[in-house]
Amino acid sequence: MIDANSLYVGEVKLKKRPEEDEYLNSLPVVKHLASEELSFSKPVTFFMGENGTGKSTLLEAIAVAYGFNAEGGTRNFTFSTRQTHSELSDCISITKYGYPKDGFFLRAESFYNLATDIDVDSESHYMGSPIIGAYGGVSLHEQSHGESFFAVIKNRFRGKGLYILDEPEAALSPMRLMSLLVIIDELVKDDSQFIISTHSPILAAYPDSEILELTPKGIASVSLRETEHYKITRQFIDAPEKMLHYLLD
Repeated sequence: MIDANSLYVGEVKLKKRPEEDEYLNSLPVVKHLASEELSFSKPVTFFMGENGTGKSTLLEAIAVAYGFNAEGGTRNFTFSTRQTHSELSDCISITKYGYPKDGFFLRAESFYNLATDIDVDSESHYMGSPIIGAYGGVSLHEQSHGESFFAVIKNRFRGKGLYILDEPEAALSPMRLMSLLVIIDELVKDDSQFIISTHSPILAAYPDSEILELTPKGIASVSLRETEHYKITRQFIDAPEKMLHYLLD
């Protein structure tokens, strides 16, 4: 297991401000980075927070600044269906303490495009074998969204790597999320680092991880039970009828 001094992403700093009229300047994450750097101390870090706080924007910026394709994949993927990623990746610098042998940027938003690119390139070879074999040997488009998403994680993540995941719960059931926890644990023990944007309290329950909660006030390191996602989910599960009455009446 890698320690804090060997992380592939150690710190993220804002080296220049986005253009003055850019929407990025209104995001809490950019305001935070303008005053202090973002430090990583654990092999697994979660970004949590409400929609619009900048979780996915920050995650994407880290991935692109590290050399990953903006729409997902390894650092060898070069496909692009539409240039929609923000300029934040050009505004940050990353301190690296170690260098991964493997890596993958996996985002639910553009997974269809990733699966299409893999299909188109399926006859190409990786390490002497057809590239589709690295993803389980079956076209990702011939599986359900959740099955194909999980197939990438299960088959392509090899260890000693940097894995950046954007809202995997959008594709995975609660049971699959628990299976993902097992895979994360195996890869962490094999010197891997994960940075994950999520709304899922199940996923964020991974032990000895750090949860960075993004709010309008900035970024704070919190425990699982302190997150708004955990509190709201628990309130609903404990008393769904009461919550529905409050919401709908």
